[in-house]
Amino acid sequence: MFALRSPMTRPPRSGKMTIDLDLQNLVMPEGLLVRSIMQAQAFSPVFSHVYAAFVAVINSKFPHIGELLLRRLIVQFKRSFRRNDKGTTITVSKFIAHLINQRVAHEVLALEIMILMLETPTDDSVEVSIAFLKECGAKLTEVSPRALDTIFTRLRGILQDGDSSNLDKRVQYMIEVVMTIRKDNFKVGQYVFKLDPDFEKNEKQYEEIRAEIIGDADDSDEEGSDDEDEASGDEGGEQPGATAAASGTTEIIDNTEQNLVAFRREVYLTIQSSLDFQEAAHKLLKMRVPKEMETELCHMLVDCCCQQRTYERFYGLLCERFCRLRKEYQETFEKIACDTYATIHRFDITKLRNMARLVSHLLFTDAISWTIFTDVKLTENDTTSSGRIYLKYIFQELCESMGLAKLYERTSDPTLQTAFAGLFPRDNPQNTRFAINFFTLTGLGGLT
Repeated sequence: MFALRSPMTRPPRSGKMTIDLDLQNLVMPEGLLVRSIMQAQAFSPVFSHVYAAFVAVINSKFPHIGELLLRRLIVQFKRSFRRNDKGTTITVSKFIAHLINQRVAHEVLALEIMILMLETPTDDSVEVSIAFLKECGAKLTEVSPRALDTIFTRLRGILQDGDSSNLDKRVQYMIEVVMTIRKDNFKVGQYVFKLDPDFEKNEKQYEEIRAEIIGDADDSDEEGSDDEDEASGDEGGEQPGATAAASGTTEIIDNTEQNLVAFRREVYLTIQSSLDFQEAAHKLLKMRVPKEMETELCHMLVDCCCQQRTYERFYGLLCERFCRLRKEYQETFEKIACDTYATIHRFDITKLRNMARLVSHLLFTDAISWTIFTDVKLTENDTTSSGRIYLKYIFQELCESMGLAKLYERTSDPTLQTAFAGLFPRDNPQNTRFAINFFTLTGLGGLT
């Protein structure tokens, strides 16, 4: 037993461990070996990567030992998780993470642990999941980037959708930190100070190279004063015809739309780098968008929402914020909603559903006017299958958000009857019957 435990309890800091164990000691008492490794890692979690590398070597020759270790670690993880023992849970999850890094365990185990931790987020479960991500996030980025995107979407949702109100500020900050670490490809803890024995010599060489490239400060000041003198002399001897020649400049018109592409790229990067809609709105307003680009900004926000795999409430809140800021933004979003219905047959089902949920959110919050339905005529000849699906999604989302009773009150508002005249036609019995059948089949028969 001592022969197994002695190399376990004194791992070298360099991370290299000399394996000098008798073959019989590995084959026969495998349970003792696994228990010794688990105890040693529990006493020294900082050496988890060393123990994981050691287990990876053993697992290459004796896979049943690696399997036994994983089974015991999972049992210990479940037991500590049920007891709310955060310290033991973090220690065990760190060891499992490094075993995943060493390919002893499959990455599916990491995803199952994250789903368990974030299903009902608490301060401890979120803290454990973040500690786990810091250890094996780089490996998950390499082998399963889509699954990692799902995990971070859940973390972002915890911050945005109100779940963060139940979390401590410290835990919320930890979520923001791990998102920043992900942008750096999980390069955490890699900045180590190293003493430069030739510091003064290297600094002197740097100053010499710097002087050759940009020159000294005194020289640049003298050159600047000389240029100013020459400029003033030229202005003094300038002829009257020179001004006319200078004014006759050639105007260059850029038809490549490079400015538009650069603007859309900047807006997209600003949105993606924001943690919540308030930060995104603040950053976009600080860009001081030109007057001619305000419409393009609204179109970009809608396009970003439609391009998502599923609807994200982040974009609805962001568009709502801009609608409430200025009347011009509200009118632009209303025009986009009207134009979208006219061209909805060009949208695929994902874009159609996301756009419908965005419009329903803006209508529910009164960010845009309900007069966007003025040009909609719910008849068999004036609608397409895509248009009817689009309307179905909008009114189903409105019913879910407002409730059928309030939605009925809104559609019965006397001031909005001109907007709903096409949706609830009364001029022709055939059109009326068609509208009634439409709302009845969509589960909204109470509106008629």
